[in-house]
Amino acid sequence: MAKKILIVDDSISIRKSISFVLAEEGYEVVEAEDGLDGLKKAEAAQCNLVITDINMPNMNGIDLIKALREKAEYKFVPIIALTTESQDGKMQEGKAAGATGWIVKPFTTEKLSAIVKKVLG
Repeated sequence: MAKKILIVDDSISIRKSISFVLAEEGYEVVEAEDGLDGLKKAEAAQCNLVITDINMPNMNGIDLIKALREKAEYKFVPIIALTTESQDGKMQEGKAAGATGWIVKPFTTEKLSAIVKKVLG
């Protein structure tokens, strides 16, 4: 059975490019356009990995990570934060919220694939 990955990003082009890469590798991909949408979709379908942008409308990535970590079924699910900011402050905030790892945009498809494989085993 394919592992399910939730991608949360307010940029359609980024969502689509990540989805394309991961679907090519045989993962099942669920897309959400912001944190609130992501939370709804995470509740509807248990995902094996969440990849979320940090800066989004309605609910940002940090708040989404915190909300997911409060749910028993997402306590140990890997969550990767995507951001354009290489600022330490945001990384610390993400880690404190419960992010497993970090990818700074722009990133290569190879890097994305390697990280996904690493966290999903």
